[in-house]
Amino acid sequence: MIIFISILILIASVLLGLVVLIQNPKGGGLSGTFGSLGTQVIGAGRTTDVMEKTTWTLAIVIGFLCLASAFFIPRQSTTTQPSAVEKAIQTMPVTPSAPTSTPLPAPTTPSKSQNPGGK
Repeated sequence: MIIFISILILIASVLLGLVVLIQNPKGGGLSGTFGSLGTQVIGAGRTTDVMEKTTWTLAIVIGFLCLASAFFIPRQSTTTQPSAVEKAIQTMPVTPSAPTSTPLPAPTTPSKSQNPGGK
């Protein structure tokens, strides 16, 4: 079911993109694109209304489908089985390891003869 809803979301998204690309940002839109054909079939004053309603409808459909898809996502059960990595970590023997770095030598204090400042 989740695959079906995902396909519907994809189709509605492509249609929304096409509807938005058809619209003219200055209000001409479909009526300016098809010339007199837009006026005869749809009507010049109504083309922007139709495109705006289509845009809002597709946006609402996409939003509804996204919310509805949350109900069909498979849930994990409350008794979860440990993964293969967790099992490997649990069965791994714990052995103390040697430090990887060598210890630094103890600091030496300079004698007065080595200190040229005299302090």
